Amino acid sequence: MNTDPIADMLTRIRNANMVSLKEVEIPSSKLKIELAKLLKAEGYVEDYNVVEKEGSAFKTLKVELKYDEKSKPVISNLKRVSRPGLRNYCKAKDIPQVLGGMGIAIISTSKGLLTDRKAKKENVGGEILCYVW
Repeated sequence: MNTDPIADMLTRIRNANMVSLKEVEIPSSKLKIELAKLLKAEGYVEDYNVVEKEGSAFKTLKVELKYDEKSKPVISNLKRVSRPGLRNYCKAKDIPQVLGGMGIAIISTSKGLLTDRKAKKENVGGEILCYVW
């Protein structure tokens, strides 16, 4: 039983980046798929897909990591902000900037998962899940 599946996903991506793996497998959930979709839209990962393994009732999320021409990972770091023991919420006007706008904050809002820029644009606040830069 995993108490913080988002932190587990971020750690798996971070560890795979450190050893330059092409892809990483993560136990799938709706929230993790939306997070992968957001990371792809922002250009932090190459692609993602949900795979159903034979003989298993659970689905797996495969995330293809992205590297630049010098084989350096596009994702420098991932930081979990809100966690099960300490939730971190913010209003639309108080959404923080990550590295002066160079990174993104992923926020769980009433309109789904949004980046910090889109949440400010739509004037919605929510729970800050993580920072990516």
